[in-house]
Amino acid sequence: MRLSVKRPTETTVLFIVSARPPVSTLTDRLTTSAALILRLLAVTAVILVLANEYAMLFANHALSGVIVKATPEIGAVQLGVLTQTVPRLYRLILVALTLYATAIRSSISESLLVIRGLGVQISTSSPFVLWTSSTRFIPTSSIQDIFIHEAFIGFTVKYYLSIVVEGEENVVVVFPVGH
Repeated sequence: MRLSVKRPTETTVLFIVSARPPVSTLTDRLTTSAALILRLLAVTAVILVLANEYAMLFANHALSGVIVKATPEIGAVQLGVLTQTVPRLYRLILVALTLYATAIRSSISESLLVIRGLGVQISTSSPFVLWTSSTRFIPTSSIQDIFIHEAFIGFTVKYYLSIVVEGEENVVVVFPVGH
């Protein structure tokens, strides 16, 4: 886990916790770029397989008196070998697993923005690429107390921050994923 602190203005402080290592060297940048290219290629392959499945599903069906004949070739990619050797159920399972693997994030980041006189804003990024992050603002007037707790896990001590909010039964744990 990595904690970074930013002070955008004199009255605000932004704390960000992330498991993602900083991208600073050329090797890190090349690795990140290669992973992005592999994800894009995997998504492209999934789209081609799904288009081929759609074409094969409606192959040789009469639509309004016109016969539509599909071929296993889409563009320059030959998918006929895949459709002839692997059963449809396994192809669809493979497509679903590939989409899941390409949509999941490698790390989740959480942030706490403290604005003096107004309150705190807690944000957590989504574990999936296309989902939005969750954000919650707690005004200063609703904060009853702030605690720093200790948790013993094996032989290590983990510290975490929680906020007691007026009118709520449970405390709000800040950076819950970082445990």
